[in-house]
Amino acid sequence: MRRSLPLALGTILIVLVSFVAACKRDPNVEKKEFFQSGVRFYAQGKYQDAAIQFMNAIKLDPKFEEAHFHLAQCEMRLGQVRIAYHELGQAVQLNPGDSKAQVDLGNLYLLARQFKKAQAQAQLVLKQDPKNVDAAVLLANADAGSSDLDAALQEMQDAIQMDPTRAQTYVNLGVLQLDAEKPDDAEASFKKAVQLNPKSASILMALGTFYIRQHQWPDAEQQFERAVGLAPKDPRPRADLAETYLLAGDSGKAEQVLKDAQTAMPNNPAAYRLLVQFYVRSGQTDKALAEYAALAKNHPHDIWVKRNYAQTLVLTKKYDEAAKIDDEILKTDKNDPVGLTLEAELDEAHGHPNQAATILQNVLKSVPDYAAAHYFLGVSFSMTDQIDRAEGEWREAARLQPSMIAAQRKLAAVAVQKGDIDLLSQTATQLQQLEPNAAEGYVLQARVDLARKQVPAAVADLQKAVQVDPDNPAGYTAMGQLRQAQKNVPEAQKYYNQALALNANDALALQGLVNIDLAAKKTNQAVQLVNAQIAKSPNNSAYYAMLAQVNTLGHDLPQAQSAAAKAVQLDSHNVGAFLLLAQIQGDQGNKSGAVATYQQAMTANPRDFRPYFSLAELDNDLGQWQKAQGLYQQVLQMRPDYAPAQNNLAYVLIEHNQNLDVALSLAQSARRTMPTAAATADTLGCAYYQKGLYSLAVDTLKEAIQEGPTDPSIHYHLALAYVKEGNRPEAKAEFERALSLNPNFKDAAKAKQYLAGLRNG
Repeated sequence: MRRSLPLALGTILIVLVSFVAACKRDPNVEKKEFFQSGVRFYAQGKYQDAAIQFMNAIKLDPKFEEAHFHLAQCEMRLGQVRIAYHELGQAVQLNPGDSKAQVDLGNLYLLARQFKKAQAQAQLVLKQDPKNVDAAVLLANADAGSSDLDAALQEMQDAIQMDPTRAQTYVNLGVLQLDAEKPDDAEASFKKAVQLNPKSASILMALGTFYIRQHQWPDAEQQFERAVGLAPKDPRPRADLAETYLLAGDSGKAEQVLKDAQTAMPNNPAAYRLLVQFYVRSGQTDKALAEYAALAKNHPHDIWVKRNYAQTLVLTKKYDEAAKIDDEILKTDKNDPVGLTLEAELDEAHGHPNQAATILQNVLKSVPDYAAAHYFLGVSFSMTDQIDRAEGEWREAARLQPSMIAAQRKLAAVAVQKGDIDLLSQTATQLQQLEPNAAEGYVLQARVDLARKQVPAAVADLQKAVQVDPDNPAGYTAMGQLRQAQKNVPEAQKYYNQALALNANDALALQGLVNIDLAAKKTNQAVQLVNAQIAKSPNNSAYYAMLAQVNTLGHDLPQAQSAAAKAVQLDSHNVGAFLLLAQIQGDQGNKSGAVATYQQAMTANPRDFRPYFSLAELDNDLGQWQKAQGLYQQVLQMRPDYAPAQNNLAYVLIEHNQNLDVALSLAQSARRTMPTAAATADTLGCAYYQKGLYSLAVDTLKEAIQEGPTDPSIHYHLALAYVKEGNRPEAKAEFERALSLNPNFKDAAKAKQYLAGLRNG
């Protein structure tokens, strides 16, 4: 009997183990365990862990609707909106009656500004459940997004009637009332929400935000302080409190609040990052770099810190230090898209745009929706003068990330360069939405207004720029330019002086004042004005270049040369100053000095085509046409479509009987780009002449004379074409016109010989 007991127990144990193993292998049991684990993680705020568990449940049962719904909640918390959208779509497809999933899907449509779809979702739920408060709120918000505020306000009131005790609905109503410019009603709604739920930090924050919009800083401060007391481990109330102090002009208190947040939540990334973000935003670069260094040391595994630290180092041109941090990022993950994009930025900074473009194009193969990579690829293209491709990348960056201000600014610059008013209007509107308290968007909109001849609207936009951003000189400068265009000199001077009072280095404002003096033929006063501003900003290269220009107009070339030389000394990347200095040297007969200056400019700015082009023109004038030819070819390597270089190179080739087929192609391209320039018609006419196409040469040179009737060389070239056509009377007349315009022009001796032959013949 004693031997039978172990046998019986063993049998029982085997049965139990088999039973447990069978349960573990049962997908229904296992998926529920994953699901419950996910629910626990979610309740603890561990959204990434929760998401993994919900995904495990879905792998076992792809039709597990609750897991899809909860996974969507996690992804929304993690900021993965696209994944959340997909999961909610799955949940709704599996269970169309899940009103919560339907409403959440509608709110994602709302977030994506797809207001029609959001309305449809809300109406679908309300049809099934007319008393669904969430759906009623969704419908109100969707109507508000469609600019139907009256309907939105009524629907939000209906939602309140459904449940008068729900505080959050009053918050939603307050937001709509504020948008409808009913601040008193909005304040009452926010206060009602607080009354219903006085322990809610988020509702107190909503009331505080209302007070911020009303510029009631003490009231806002009070609400955020209460919110901090209710949620001491939530970084958001502290961030809003710091923002309040900052807007009220007390940056010291703002900084201290964020330091306290870091102390209170030393391991919460959303808290310990606030201080460095404040330093970056307020332009305290040295403090930002020091804080990043401390964070990188204390939180070595925080990739956000490393990425932003490296980015700030790039922006401050500390490229070697940035490269070290980027190496750390890529050592952890060689395919990290941010690390690779930073590597490309460094290549761009070192003048290697093609190398950067290759890296970025590879990044976009694996992460096609990475807005920053599109942005910097646009920068690479712009550095090689591929403006259309650059614009395309910046448009894509802005589409993927509409809040990317840098992309919007690049598009605005392209719009100004191309005269694309529609694009400029779009970017101006977007910048106003992104930064409603910054002058930039309103200044750009004023340019749009002026292009559309809507002067009152432009004035209103510039007044708005000054109102919302009174410490930014841009609005004042633009208003000065507008008043100057209207010939309202006293007003223009007033605004320019206000701009310079805010920023002593505002070159546009100073140029405006100088132009006023020059228009009044007060050259000496303009010189004094620039010198006075230089005394306030002695290291401003642009001001010395301006002084050189004014002295040139005043025929004081030695002083002009001294000022231009100082401009170059202060900023070796001020190519305009180099060109001005070389021009002044040439005007004084110092051709060798001008050549040396152009070469210095090329060495300091190897990717800027302008010094190459200017030196080519000088070399050609000096009779060194082979050097000029080589330089024009270098310009066209940098700017293949630069018509002046195409035209000048074509003329050199024609004049020296070099590769006439290439010359003709270049001349035709230049003429297409500059169809109203006498020079391009003259060059093309000469190309036709050299190719024996005399009839085409005559027609084209006639066009050149219409565009440049006082140029003796064009008349001379037309005369030669008439000679080849056998039209002696017209040839004789054109030779005579050329000599009458300038008896000593370059080919005057040849013209006289031809003319003598025609007369004797």
